[in-house]
Amino acid sequence: MKITIITVGKIKEKYLKDAIAEYSKRLSKYCKLEIVEVADEKTPENASETVENAIREKEAERILKYVKEDAYIITLEIGGKLLSSEELAEKIEKLGIQGTSHIIFIIGGSIGLGKSVLEKSDYALSFSRMTFPHQLMRVILLEQVYRSYRIMNGEPYHK
Repeated sequence: MKITIITVGKIKEKYLKDAIAEYSKRLSKYCKLEIVEVADEKTPENASETVENAIREKEAERILKYVKEDAYIITLEIGGKLLSSEELAEKIEKLGIQGTSHIIFIIGGSIGLGKSVLEKSDYALSFSRMTFPHQLMRVILLEQVYRSYRIMNGEPYHK
């Protein structure tokens, strides 16, 4: 299976880059992983809803350039469905059984995802009702995808 993570913004912190590299290496045993970074827009302080929507849509245009029509799209959203690690593993496994060969996870920028990306989503996933920095979310997502593959393969993982 191919897993693509499309994410807004670059990672600047070395500790996050190191964690991403480690989970990418671990995942290479289970799937073909691709991480796509698209440029983020600077959001002015106290931006109006109109300005924020325009920013989200600019970022959305960049994201959608990398969305393949035959892929299953999972957007990360605070209002999405909360799953346990086992349930995420089951979801990925079922998609594979149903013939899905490409899953794309999309992580938005600091103010979230544009409407045009949300409309393309096949599944809205939430990791928490809390807000996390989108850079850290990339590490959390990679860890959970790795954990999912360990679960699917009946391999031990830390509970």
